[in-house]
Amino acid sequence: MTIFYKFDGKMYANITNQCPCSCTFCIRKNGDGVGGSDSLWLEKEPSYDEIISAFESFDKSGIEELVFCGYGEPMMRADILISVADYVKKHTDMQIRINTNGLIALMNPLFDISALKYRIDKVSVSLNASNPDKYYQITNPKYGLPSYNSMLNFAIRVQEFVPEVSFTVVDYDFDEEEIEKCRERAADCGIPLRVRHYVSDNVKYE
Repeated sequence: MTIFYKFDGKMYANITNQCPCSCTFCIRKNGDGVGGSDSLWLEKEPSYDEIISAFESFDKSGIEELVFCGYGEPMMRADILISVADYVKKHTDMQIRINTNGLIALMNPLFDISALKYRIDKVSVSLNASNPDKYYQITNPKYGLPSYNSMLNFAIRVQEFVPEVSFTVVDYDFDEEEIEKCRERAADCGIPLRVRHYVSDNVKYE
C-alpha cells in the first residue's frame, strides 16, 4: 500500500482514495500511479499509526516539502491530515502543502479551517473553471452547482490562516479565452493562478 511517494523532488502523502468529484482530466483515469510510483490505489484507508509508520520508513533525504495529494481528496480526512501535519512539524523542518478541491465546507461542515494555521504553509485550490456551470461540467461534484461558490469561499477564507494560497487550472479542453477568464476570477479573489498542462501519460505528469 503506497501512502507516500516521491515526485519532482517532493514527498507526497496519499492518505485516501475518496473524492466527491470526478474531474474530466483526473489522472486516476489514466493509470494506477504518477511519475513511476507504485499503485496509489489503497487497500484500505490507512490509520494514523500506519501513516506515521510509513512516514518514518520513507527515505526523506533531500526532501523539503510534504504535499498532501494522491489518488483522492486529502481533506476528506481532514482530522487525520491535521494530526499528521502536527507530527511532521514536530519532527522535521518540512514545508507542508495541501492540494485540494476546496470543498471542505460541503464535505465536512463542522471542520474549522482555522485548524490549518501554523500547520499548513501552502494551499493549492483547484479552480478548474471561470463559472459554476463550466465547473460542474468539468468537475462533476456530487454537491452540484453550489460547489463552485463553496470552493471560492474556502480559497478566500483560508488566506487568513495559511501564508501561501494559489489557484490551479488544467488546460484540458480549454481555450485562451477561458484561461483568461480564470485569471480574472482568481485576481478578483486576490489569489495567483497557475495553469497546469494536461498530460495523459502519468509517467510524464507535471
